[in-house]
Amino acid sequence: MTRFALTVEYDGRPFSGWQRQTASPSVQAAIEAAIFAVTGEAVAVHAAGRTDAGVHATAMRAHVDVAREITPFRLMEAINARIRPAPVAILDCVAVPEDWHARFSCLGRRYEYRIVLRRAPLTWERGLAWRIPRELDSDAMARGAARLIGRHDFTTFRSAHCQADSPLRTLDRLDVVRTNTIRGDQISIFASARSFLHHQVRSMVGCLALVGQGKWSPDDMTDALAARDRTRLGLNAPPDGLFFIGADYPEPAPPSPGLDPEVTVADGFSRPKRPD
Repeated sequence: MTRFALTVEYDGRPFSGWQRQTASPSVQAAIEAAIFAVTGEAVAVHAAGRTDAGVHATAMRAHVDVAREITPFRLMEAINARIRPAPVAILDCVAVPEDWHARFSCLGRRYEYRIVLRRAPLTWERGLAWRIPRELDSDAMARGAARLIGRHDFTTFRSAHCQADSPLRTLDRLDVVRTNTIRGDQISIFASARSFLHHQVRSMVGCLALVGQGKWSPDDMTDALAARDRTRLGLNAPPDGLFFIGADYPEPAPPSPGLDPEVTVADGFSRPKRPD
């Protein structure tokens, strides 16, 4: 049995979310079905996070245990061939120690939320960003975001259906970055934490948009946080612009048997050489 770590990219629009559902499509089920087609094994794919319906990923980390003898490169290629036409791609695959876990070994998760400012409707970015047809004060948004950094009770920014045991979370980063493009100004909000509550990022972004519009002040962000009351939430942003962009893990373990230690990847795990 070999444990493989996967880096997964997907467009969340056709899916009910990452997690397998009984009667609706999910990213997890699509990958598991592709692996079954390759190996004949009914496997469970575990991810660093569980994105909601319509939420995307550029670098979701996941792992799967496979009994069949197969190299990481061949497994990656085979999954990508079988998973079509679903908008899911395995960007990287590497053998890892059996105690490495995509969720429980993870030290931090990173998200980006994309807002496009323009009156014209979105065309090829439709469903991949939140279009706001008015100007936003990104400097005021940045000041509001700073009020949320640190360890707090995020009950106000937590879904009523959140199943986490505690609303306490430590928010390490909430940066507001503005970019000028010919297609319209884009505001990207980058959030980093060890873990997030259900809807936490979307709830924070929605309230920051109110700050950008002048409907809220940065002080209102502080007041909403202190209220610890979901009814004090100003706005929950749509899922369209939310992307899971990375997961952080401890320092690398020694290479797994049979791997070339001279060929390494960004997360530190060794990867076998690809065929010429």
